[in-house]
Amino acid sequence: MKTILILNAQLINEGKIYQADVFIQNGLIDQIAADLGHRQADTIIDAQGKYLLPGVIDDQVHFREPGLTHKGEIYTEAKAAVAGGTTSFMEMPNTVPNALTQELLADKYRRAAQVSLANYSFFMGVSNDNLSEVLKTNPKEVCGLKIFMGSSTGNMLVDNPSTLETVFREANLLIATHCEDEQTIRENSAKMREQYGDDVPMAMHPIIRDAEACYKSSSLAIELAKKHNTRLHILHISTQDELALFDNTIPLSAKRITSEVCVHHIWFSADDYATLGSQIKCNPAIKAPAHQAALLPALLADKLDIIATDHAPHTWAEKQNKYWQAPSGLPLIQYSLSMMLELYHQGKISLEKIVEKMCHAPAICFQIERRGFIREGYWADLVLVDLQQKVLVRNENLYYKCGWSPLAGYEFHSAITHTLVSGHLVYANGVFDESKTGERLAFARD
Repeated sequence: MKTILILNAQLINEGKIYQADVFIQNGLIDQIAADLGHRQADTIIDAQGKYLLPGVIDDQVHFREPGLTHKGEIYTEAKAAVAGGTTSFMEMPNTVPNALTQELLADKYRRAAQVSLANYSFFMGVSNDNLSEVLKTNPKEVCGLKIFMGSSTGNMLVDNPSTLETVFREANLLIATHCEDEQTIRENSAKMREQYGDDVPMAMHPIIRDAEACYKSSSLAIELAKKHNTRLHILHISTQDELALFDNTIPLSAKRITSEVCVHHIWFSADDYATLGSQIKCNPAIKAPAHQAALLPALLADKLDIIATDHAPHTWAEKQNKYWQAPSGLPLIQYSLSMMLELYHQGKISLEKIVEKMCHAPAICFQIERRGFIREGYWADLVLVDLQQKVLVRNENLYYKCGWSPLAGYEFHSAITHTLVSGHLVYANGVFDESKTGERLAFARD
């Protein structure tokens, strides 16, 4: 591999901002020092005036391959990811067919090795009847198990109490859960059908998938995890009610129960349905401003551990359907880091905290080997950011496949200029070098 020398960068790493040079060799960070200008390299990047971050690790994406490739593909979505500063992703099992066997899971890894420009891992799916396959999962090679404790695709809603009890008791690796109580949602849906029929306003989405549904399901997951000492990670927390369930008094590395918040639940509120409608329909729902307002302070206070996207593309035509037919999900992978940097520009979060929650914390939470930090001997997953360069979001500039964004027309005040994945300069000022794909993530687990 080519050697790379990054000069004059402002590093944001492990709670500090400081100027240093970084020398990269054989895919790894070889040296970090104040003056490395004497070292020879195949590629030299002068990062004067820019900030160098560890690559973002997104622990929840839906890249739609196999079976739903009219919405997205591993290649297109990973390309958008690296353009936005995300160097590693963990993808969900509700593709078609669902990743419910070791063979189907292996197929996804094989495909990513061929086409993904970012580093990758894939969750093993849990259903009501695939326990024997689930328990074969290798904790050193797979990011975790995924349980949908709320409506989902195909055979992936796990609502059998016996199955849940058994998985939480016997799982030997992290369980990530989508927590929404199905019975509550069904009851709320019936009321809305009675009131509105087929023409339910999009603004009713957070009433149908309400805070009670989230809290009831999250509480159940935590009860099971505490009972069996399970390593539990609850995805996309969206309510102020759930925040009391999480502990911020112990270090992340010692937590058995962790949480994630998504950029859209911080960025949008239920007030935005009036202008964006189905574009921001997602599960769990974007909720009232009071819920939105509680999430960022909880993140800053370490009640919430990780920032992710839940990138979930659908075609524009699919999103134009009425409420019951319009699918849930937002495509955000290309601008998640930009969204958080915008909150920095607004004085709401520090650069150090953004890096902690988007880079360090996912690596700690999932015990990822040698990633998530700017350290000698670690993989060179790195992102250069220009905090003075504006970027206008336009649909024609999106790299992911569905080609639309709920952020269209918004002008960010920062730009991602360079992205390195496992020591390969894959993206530089709008130009991709696709000569090398990303690496499979490995996990430092017993």
